[in-house]
Amino acid sequence: MSKNTTSIMIVGVGGQGTLLTSRVLAQVAVQMGYDVKVSEVHGMAQRGGSVVSQVRYGEKIYSPIISKGDADIILAFEKLEAARWLDYLKPGGLVIINDDRVDPLPVMSGKAKYPVEIADRIKEMMPETIIVNATDIAVECGNVRAANVVLLGVLTGAIGLPAEEVEKAIEAIVPAKALEVNLKAFQKGSQVFVGTN
Repeated sequence: MSKNTTSIMIVGVGGQGTLLTSRVLAQVAVQMGYDVKVSEVHGMAQRGGSVVSQVRYGEKIYSPIISKGDADIILAFEKLEAARWLDYLKPGGLVIINDDRVDPLPVMSGKAKYPVEIADRIKEMMPETIIVNATDIAVECGNVRAANVVLLGVLTGAIGLPAEEVEKAIEAIVPAKALEVNLKAFQKGSQVFVGTN
């Protein structure tokens, strides 16, 4: 991988593990000798609101903030969040979407409808889109909360990060009691990416 800047937006809702994922990615970048900056916007995270992490790494990073149209990758833990942040993706950028639905408050209260087939519509607009059911894979691995690490595995394969560096970062950051499930989830996610090519 070149020393050019890579800008990744991690989007989801509170409780999906976006912040842990950004910490692991930042750790990987540090291990690989890159300069890295991270920005986190929690919003109403504790109430299932939108959560966004921005991770930028490269030879020299001056700002953690990704401007509209500048993200190389959007890693979306939920379908509607992928759509919400799509205008931040650069032309030809990559979108990785967990095929999971978390109804926002307006949908739960009956004031709005959840958009039908939203992930497929994103894929039509953005050809570089990978849709994966990370939640089901995480359940197979033993913990639904590991869906974020499944997606991290897909991302690792997609952008060519060394798997051993990511595993080392997971070992450094994930609590010991959850480590085995998370490593398994990461490996399964990596295999999913191989299967999409």
